[in-house]
Amino acid sequence: MTPGPRTLVALEFGRALGAALLAPLRVLAYVVRAPRLRTAFRRDLEQAAVVDEPGDLPADWKPPRRIFVSCAERSGETHAVHLVEALRALCGDSGTEFTGLGGERLRAAGVRTVGDPVERAAMGADVLAALPFYLGLLRDAATELRERPPELFIAVDSPALHVPLGRIAGACGVPVAHFATPQYWAWAPWRVQAYRRAVDLALTILPFEPSWFRRHGVNAVHAGHPHLDALEHSDTVDTAPPRPLRLVLLPGSRRSVIRRNLPWMIVAAGRLRLVLPELEVVLPHEDTGLEAELRAHVERAGAENWIRIETGRLHDTLRGARAALSVSGTVLLDLLWQRLPAVVIYRLESAFAQRATRHVLTVPWFSSVNLLADCEVYPEFTFAGEGPLEEVCAALRSILEDQVARRLVKDRLDVAARRLGPSGATRRAAAHALHLAHRSSARS
Repeated sequence: MTPGPRTLVALEFGRALGAALLAPLRVLAYVVRAPRLRTAFRRDLEQAAVVDEPGDLPADWKPPRRIFVSCAERSGETHAVHLVEALRALCGDSGTEFTGLGGERLRAAGVRTVGDPVERAAMGADVLAALPFYLGLLRDAATELRERPPELFIAVDSPALHVPLGRIAGACGVPVAHFATPQYWAWAPWRVQAYRRAVDLALTILPFEPSWFRRHGVNAVHAGHPHLDALEHSDTVDTAPPRPLRLVLLPGSRRSVIRRNLPWMIVAAGRLRLVLPELEVVLPHEDTGLEAELRAHVERAGAENWIRIETGRLHDTLRGARAALSVSGTVLLDLLWQRLPAVVIYRLESAFAQRATRHVLTVPWFSSVNLLADCEVYPEFTFAGEGPLEEVCAALRSILEDQVARRLVKDRLDVAARRLGPSGATRRAAAHALHLAHRSSARS
C-alpha cells in the first residue's frame, strides 16, 4: 500500500537531512577521485552524440488520461508550456487532463496546478525561510499523485525539487520522465545516484550528456536543447556588418546573480571606455519586469549617461552588437545563435567559494559554448571580489578590434553550433515521455 502524503514527504525530508550530514564525507571522497572523473569527462566531451528520434507510437497506444507536469522556475516554465503543447498535439482530441506544479503561464496553457513554485522562486528566499513552503508543496503534489495517479509524471529542470518529487511519484506507481538533465557532470557528481533512483527516463539536452548519464547507470535519451525551439522562431542571424563598437552586458536572469555581477560589469565597461571612447554600451534583457532593477544598478554606478537599457527583444539588440560581456548561463546559447564573440564571467560571493570552485568542478570550462566546442572559444573568468579587471578588458578589446581573433572565434562558434544539434527537442521529449507511459501501462 502506498504511504500517505505526509509520510512520503517526511521520508524525503529525512533523506535530505541524511544527505546534508553525509555531504562532507562525499566531498572528501570526490576530491580523491576528481582527477579520474575529469579525465572521464574529457572523453565524454569528445563523443559525437546525435539526437535520439523517438519513432512512431505503437499501434495499440492510447493517450494517457492524466499527465502531471511540473516546473519550478520561469525558464523551466517556458519549456513546460511548450512541452504541454507538444503533448497535446501528440495526444490529439483524447481529452487528456493536465495537472501539475507551475505558474501563471502553465495555467494559461490549460494545466490545473496544485501549487506554484514559480512565483516563489521569483520572489527569492533563503533555504530555511522557504522550507515550510516547499514541504507543503511536496505534500500537495503527493496528495494529487496518490489520490488521482496520472499515467505520466514529467518534470522540467530544477532537480532540487524534482528528485524528491520523482521518488514520491514512483512510490505512487507513476512513471517519471525528467526533461533537461541536471549538470551533475559539472560538480558534485555523487548526486546522480539519487537521480538514477528517482527518474525512469532522463531527457538530455547537451551532446556530451548521454554518455555521462548512461555511464552512471541512468536511462537517458538525447532530446536536444529546448532553447533552440524558441530561437528558430526568432529572426535569422543578421549578415549586415554590426555597428562599429557596440558592447552588450548580459548580467543574468536571476536577481541575485544580477546583483552580484552587474555592478562589476559596469566597472569593466567603464574602464574599457577609457581606451575606446567611441564604445557604445547597451544593457539588454528579455524580461521587461527587470527593467527597474537594471536601471537602479546603472544609476547607482553613475552610468546612466553612457549605458542604454533595452528590454523585451533581446535578439534585436544582439544582432547590432560587436561583442558581449556575459555571465554564464542559457544566454550563451543566444550569443552562439548570433555567432557573437563574448567574454564570460561569473562572480562568486566569497574568496572561499572561489577556492572551492577550483577543487569541485569536474569540467575544464564552466560555459556551455566552450564545452560544446571542446576549447576556450569564449575567454572565461570566475572570481570573487575585485577580480581580473585588466585581463577581462584586454580580452574584450581583442574581440572588439582584432579581426583575426574575431574570425577564429566565429569559426569555433560554428563548430559549437553544429555540435549542439537541431531544433525539435520539445517534440522529441514529449514523444519519448509518451513511449515511457505506454511501456509502463503495458507492464501493469
